[in-house]
Amino acid sequence: MAPSHESEEVGMRLLSESAQSSPRTSLSSSTLSVEDKEAYQKEALQLSPVVQSEYETPARVKYAWLGAYLVFAMALTIHNKFVLQKFNCPWLLTTLHGAFSALGAFMVWMLGYFKLSTLSTRDHLILVVYSVLFSVNIFFSNWSLALVSLALFQILRNTSPIFTVFIYRFWYSRSYSTATYISLIPIILGAGLTAKGDFNYSYLGLIVSGIGVVLGVIKIVATNQLMTGTLELGSMELLYRMSIYSTIQTAVIGALAGEFSVFSQALLGVAKDESPLKATSTIALLVLNGVVAFLLNIASFETNKVAGALAVTVSGNLRQTLTLVLGIFIMGDFEFNIQTGFGIVLVVIGCALYSKAELDSKKSVSSVNR
Repeated sequence: MAPSHESEEVGMRLLSESAQSSPRTSLSSSTLSVEDKEAYQKEALQLSPVVQSEYETPARVKYAWLGAYLVFAMALTIHNKFVLQKFNCPWLLTTLHGAFSALGAFMVWMLGYFKLSTLSTRDHLILVVYSVLFSVNIFFSNWSLALVSLALFQILRNTSPIFTVFIYRFWYSRSYSTATYISLIPIILGAGLTAKGDFNYSYLGLIVSGIGVVLGVIKIVATNQLMTGTLELGSMELLYRMSIYSTIQTAVIGALAGEFSVFSQALLGVAKDESPLKATSTIALLVLNGVVAFLLNIASFETNKVAGALAVTVSGNLRQTLTLVLGIFIMGDFEFNIQTGFGIVLVVIGCALYSKAELDSKKSVSSVNR
């Protein structure tokens, strides 16, 4: 079913976040090809002149949130890998993340740091749908970590720009510059080379990881719309409301999937085979995982709002590269060789070119608008 005119306008407002630029930035039209000019002019006509919070936020605040997002995302990815090796319960791990996020946001609300908006029944239904997307996205991310190596997981996550282009191009009919399409070539080739390396994975793991990448891109778009669209919810309020729904949903699904019995048996095994100190450290491991998930959700939402999707993409590429290094040389996920090394370099170069192309696009659209 084709989207309505209203939904197209909403989509275009979303695209303005990744296509508009600061009034101070410009790019000479003489440096652009005819095809690029047509693409930028078409994009400029589609975009509404919405004031973006990312241009009103001081640089030091942006860098602080980007740094927090980078640190917490790396920490949780590696921490999830260790937890899933001990407790293979991806749905319950998602429940843990939702529960700690809901509890943490509730405590922040009780301290008076944010107020709850008055929402209509329709607004609540939108949040329920978003919470389903949020929960399923986290589940597929956790399930991927249980099925593939950490290194392969990060390589596949580096292909997110490809799915971003597909979603915007075929759903919102967005035009892209030639440089953007060219930047996808090394990403595809690099991911293919590394996927043929000596990784710990299965075909099911590849499929699950691919679905997780697509869901992650959709979640970024939906999150930005909920915070900057008609609802305009604050990051903490969105996290609080969404986490409650998410926790209930994933707990029910985890119970139906039999993960509660798997988890209880794993805990009994820990209590039986390990010393009380080690058993206590296992509980502390789970608590720490939930706390880091809560902090990451805050950093992710705030970064999306104040810095924009492009900055999140750049930070995500850096995070994935650093995590790859850890997965290769510390966790020993696979044997490093020339082929896999060249593939990793291609993916990183492709992501950098993609980010550069999108930055030029933002500058060009701003210049056309003036």
